[in-house]
Amino acid sequence: MHGYSGDKQAYLTRLRRIEGQVRGLQRMVEDDAYCIDILTQVSAVTRALQAVALGLLEDHISHCVAEAVNTGGPEAEAKVKEASAAIARLVRS
Repeated sequence: MHGYSGDKQAYLTRLRRIEGQVRGLQRMVEDDAYCIDILTQVSAVTRALQAVALGLLEDHISHCVAEAVNTGGPEAEAKVKEASAAIARLVRS
């Protein structure tokens, strides 16, 4: 069971909304919308994706990592490293 399982429907709803925003961006480019308006929408989509990523990361840490740490052993160390790498990827993006 994944850490996000309890919120799966909410994540799917949010991702569908983001998908609609991206389709809206495509239409804006097709319709030759003003650059700043497109950039504003790109920023909104980016923030929305970051919010999803942070939620998934929080779920992963509070469920998968916490469970591994409670169990201990090499799996705990691996899960902590995995979470650290995910955080590093998010910070770089």
